[in-house]
Amino acid sequence: MAAPILEVDMEHPSPRHLQRAVEVLERGGLLAYPTDTYYGLGCDLSSKKGIERLYQLKGRDKKKPLSFLCPDLSDVAKYAHVSNFAYRTMKGLTPGAFTFIMEATRLVPDLMMSKQKQVGIRVPDAPLVRELARLLGRPLVTTSATNTEGVPLTDAKDIKAELGHGLDLILDGGVTLNEPSTVISLIGDTLEILRQGKGRLGD
Repeated sequence: MAAPILEVDMEHPSPRHLQRAVEVLERGGLLAYPTDTYYGLGCDLSSKKGIERLYQLKGRDKKKPLSFLCPDLSDVAKYAHVSNFAYRTMKGLTPGAFTFIMEATRLVPDLMMSKQKQVGIRVPDAPLVRELARLLGRPLVTTSATNTEGVPLTDAKDIKAELGHGLDLILDGGVTLNEPSTVISLIGDTLEILRQGKGRLGD
């Protein structure tokens, strides 16, 4: 059975809709939701079942770690070793369309780390998903909602048609025509842009 669609306000989501989405996450379910970049597919970071299902739905190689979303910068330090340099850099860029690559802490599940024990973390400029992670009390594992050819799905109805069989709930924030996040490595206190996306660095 395809996942139900729930229309949401991305900036001011209703507590009732948030609660329903959190209940799905708490039982290891998969969500689709709009972000400040593409629509995302996600699950609770602590749910091994959810993470396995996410890899399966995307047809993604488990050697390619997924990134995750934190509600705010203070939460990032639980899951990554944040130096003063990294903190200052992220403070100026969050919330925003950036994914930061850093050394992972022991709280990060093995499935979510690269061989180098590194992890990708986002604090998106999307009140809806930040609030979801805050209410859940844990980050959301996330990956972009794409079709089998890897083309981003920008509409909740298309997500339902392509991926609804593997999802538990789709949060519809309207059509999003966006770019991917900009990926920045902060390893070794050096800033390196690994992928230029929507996020733009100032001076």
